[in-house]
Amino acid sequence: MSEGRWNLRDVYASEQSWEDDLALLASAPGGVSAFRGKLNEGPKVLEACLRTYQESLKRFYQVSSYASMRYHEDTRVGGTAEMEQRARLVGTALSEAASFIDPEILEIGERTVRAWVEEYGGLEPYAHALDDVLRRAAHTLTPGEEEIVATASLITDAPYSVYGMLANADLPWPTVTLSDGSEVRLDQSAYTRLRAVPERADREEVFRVFWDAWRGYARTFGATLYSQVKRDLFHARVRRYPNSLAAALDSDRIPETVYRTLISEANRGLPVLHRYFRLRARMLGIEQLRYHDIYPPLVATDRSFGIDEAKSIVLESARILGPAVVKVFAQGFTGDWMDVYPREGKRPGAYMNGHVYDVHPFVLMNYNGNYESVSTLAHEWGHALHSQLANESQEFVNAGYSIFTAEVASTFQEALLLDRMLADSDSNQERIFFLGYALENLRGTFFRQTMFAEYELAIHEAVEQGEALSGDRLTEMYGELLRRYHGHEEKVVEIDDAYTVEWAYIPHFYYEFYVYQYATSVAASALLSERVLAGEDGAVEDFLNLLRAGGSDFAYDLMKQAGIDLATPEPYRALLRRMEGIMDEIEALLDS
Repeated sequence: MSEGRWNLRDVYASEQSWEDDLALLASAPGGVSAFRGKLNEGPKVLEACLRTYQESLKRFYQVSSYASMRYHEDTRVGGTAEMEQRARLVGTALSEAASFIDPEILEIGERTVRAWVEEYGGLEPYAHALDDVLRRAAHTLTPGEEEIVATASLITDAPYSVYGMLANADLPWPTVTLSDGSEVRLDQSAYTRLRAVPERADREEVFRVFWDAWRGYARTFGATLYSQVKRDLFHARVRRYPNSLAAALDSDRIPETVYRTLISEANRGLPVLHRYFRLRARMLGIEQLRYHDIYPPLVATDRSFGIDEAKSIVLESARILGPAVVKVFAQGFTGDWMDVYPREGKRPGAYMNGHVYDVHPFVLMNYNGNYESVSTLAHEWGHALHSQLANESQEFVNAGYSIFTAEVASTFQEALLLDRMLADSDSNQERIFFLGYALENLRGTFFRQTMFAEYELAIHEAVEQGEALSGDRLTEMYGELLRRYHGHEEKVVEIDDAYTVEWAYIPHFYYEFYVYQYATSVAASALLSERVLAGEDGAVEDFLNLLRAGGSDFAYDLMKQAGIDLATPEPYRALLRRMEGIMDEIEALLDS
């Protein structure tokens, strides 16, 4: 095993072991189908069916996780791409086989099902899952119709698959020449690093070359995104939802008011964002801020962090949560749970995979040694902590959690990291650097993700009203939002036409109303981390209990139990106050 690589032998000892498990999984649909038409025979039969399905689903998660992680190690390898596709086909077959379960539960009737749960202990682990089925009665189809919808997944995943192949493997990355004469292959990882370099002319050239590459494929990316939006509308209409947003949010019983309140409060707070951009212009000594000026740190630093130092910092920042949390991080950091460094062909970005229930979480990074990488490390290991605690505390059926709570765990860990860095800073200059980074992180996580959420809502509503979306139209719509959020008309940040193709770069638009949860989560974690860092009684346990709960209740209800109601303005206004406070402190340090 190479240094800095995850050890997928923890999942399967060999590729042949994976093949053997895939073969076993291929027979699982038949085991589930054997219960078709029998669920009304009594609680023991229902429990046996649910147990059989959940055991098969757990095996599918393990098989598919291994295949996808193998593929992400090098997306140029056709064999691992085929492994991922084969796993998906078996997953589709399993989904088709299980399509009768929800309709038959509804045919039994709510009163009978609830009586069975109360009388027969074997159904207790499935109580929340059954409650979720019963509440969605109006949107559940007949067994035959459910099977058709399940079979349709063979083609409905195509938009994201095509996008992923083009964006990660086939798009020809250009070369950019920097002011020092060096030439760099400008792929996604290099762009993320170079957009923050101190030399303004280099940033402008990086943006020009990078976005020219994406603009050349705008028509193709437009076709994939338009297909994705139509797919979402298909699912919403088939299941009798009024719109795509309602269909997406109902999977976790999130009120639509959460989404719309987020957008409303972010627009209300745009003067705070524009104040930040004006402060950025002042600190960078730039008269007119442009879009390629929003990423470099407010204070320059040559400091870099080796991966071992980064691990140590993140571990120390987590000590406030207690020894059980430190143990999880220590195990993961000393074990081979993480693929650390960028490589040609490797999937860009970062993520955590916590779906291998009986093993441990895995983290993919593209670590490059800057502070952003340290923050990303904390973010992804916040996710890993969530999965580890949920998997330890819940049975498989209740361990998987909603993104709505997942991003609270990750942004919470970022807040703890910032507190550690500020506590250890020994100069005003360094303090301004970390405060500035926190301010930019809030800008990126709250305002940028809300802008994405507003865009996603706008393109879905356009298709729902019968509009066809081309690459040019998607660029036009994105440009309007980009300019409004950044105060283009008010001369706050100037947005060049070339940059309005940025929508094509965002993979989250293929995740069906996913990005808004980054913004709601950072607002929630701001309040939760304040309680923990202030030493409030019970605050640590409240947070850890949220993680341990996994998916044992509806995510919105779990958040309310932690004292956060994201359907109200209060969490968002608290976050805006935090931004104002950070800017007050930076300005005081600058004027001192």
